[in-house]
Amino acid sequence: MSEAKEDLPKTIRAVTLTGAGGPEVLRLSELPCPRPGPGQVLIAVRAAGVNRPDIAQREGRYPVPPDASPVPGLEVVGHIAALGDGVDGLAVGQQVCALVHGGGYASHALADAGTVMPVPDGISLEQAAALPEVALTVEFNMMQRAALRGGETVLIHGGSSGIGSHAIERAKAQGATVIVTAGNAAKCAYCRDLGADLAINYHEQDFVAETLSFTSGRGADVVLDMVGGDYVSRNLQALAADGRYALISLQGGRHIAADLEPLLRRRLSLIGSTLRPLPPARKAALAADVIQQVWPLVAGGQIRPRIFQSFPLEQVAQAHALMDSGQHMGKIVLTLD
Repeated sequence: MSEAKEDLPKTIRAVTLTGAGGPEVLRLSELPCPRPGPGQVLIAVRAAGVNRPDIAQREGRYPVPPDASPVPGLEVVGHIAALGDGVDGLAVGQQVCALVHGGGYASHALADAGTVMPVPDGISLEQAAALPEVALTVEFNMMQRAALRGGETVLIHGGSSGIGSHAIERAKAQGATVIVTAGNAAKCAYCRDLGADLAINYHEQDFVAETLSFTSGRGADVVLDMVGGDYVSRNLQALAADGRYALISLQGGRHIAADLEPLLRRRLSLIGSTLRPLPPARKAALAADVIQQVWPLVAGGQIRPRIFQSFPLEQVAQAHALMDSGQHMGKIVLTLD
């Protein structure tokens, strides 16, 4: 199949980095417009989600994979501008959202065809830009690898974050009881509004004690953790027998001293993963599962992407400063004309 495309610009607007550091290292630049290779799609971007890995990349803590764009950004929404050779089932002009392998902070971005998804019914394009990364992350880790089932209890750390917000509603749609941690009273209230059964202010309360009390000493069946560090040993204490612990980020540190005896005695499972290194075929299968399992929940209103604030691409530094502050609840999105 020959490449199908609309008229493409010679250059695109894209965010680049002058070095490692704070938001001040972000620059809006002109780069050559990428062309899709076999199995790829070029998307004319209308909005892009801002995620923690983007912050880590900016700070020099998250090396860009050799095959990835150095431009930050892992999720976009827009319309298909060009199709690479061998891409079937998609059309130029079609509105889509996608998980991308970097390059999302730009007016055009490449995506593997397998991670290009239709925009769910009933939401805006900005909301759709906030979905791919969180939906695939939560589905892979909480629903598939940790196998959360209806009637079980899940402890979600960072409940007011983009991932946490989605995980609360996804778990409730599954019929689970949801416990979350958050950093202040307003964030706890936000989580309860999303459906959390118990919201714990981790600055004022011991989440292990609160979880055990709420579950009558049994503990949570699943933990979804973005913190790592000293949370690991505490999460093991908060798990029920046969519990599953999904560790998806290391914001609290990567090195720990933990008592592993509970893993053996209570048959606990510690599961670690990050989405970006998954092989393309696995990402494509995961995206297909999300379309089948999650998109109907979005269209039906059981899951609603929460946008805390949108910024034009030119204000990317302000968007990163907001994420650095930790004051947001839900997602931060960059928009393009």
